[in-house]
Amino acid sequence: MSATTAAHAHTADAGHSENKFHIFVQVAMLLAVITGLEIVVIYLPLPYYAVFVSLAFLSIAKFMFVIFIFMHLKWDKVFCTLLFFLGLVLATGTSIALHALFSAEASKPVGSAYDTALAGPNAARIGSLV
Repeated sequence: MSATTAAHAHTADAGHSENKFHIFVQVAMLLAVITGLEIVVIYLPLPYYAVFVSLAFLSIAKFMFVIFIFMHLKWDKVFCTLLFFLGLVLATGTSIALHALFSAEASKPVGSAYDTALAGPNAARIGSLV
């Protein structure tokens, strides 16, 4: 490789790195604006479901910017991106399954010991806890 080719390759890499820096700064500013919008949405007199949906949408948008830009998934191979989302889907499914398994409705005590306690002298106190 000649000296001019090596110098040109080094200059091209430096320009590419500078371009990514500007992208990172622009995305960081965009994330700050989205965070400001989230704060504004919380204090607006909107119905609960409108606040929930808008905050969920803004959070998903921020999540996508972070994983694709700051975690470099935009520049990775497609296989790595698929592996990331496979793990994300598995973690989400596990979280939903655990929530369903240990929800409050599934944690109600049942059986003869519970029925005997409800019939005893502390029945009013135990019944009010359920």
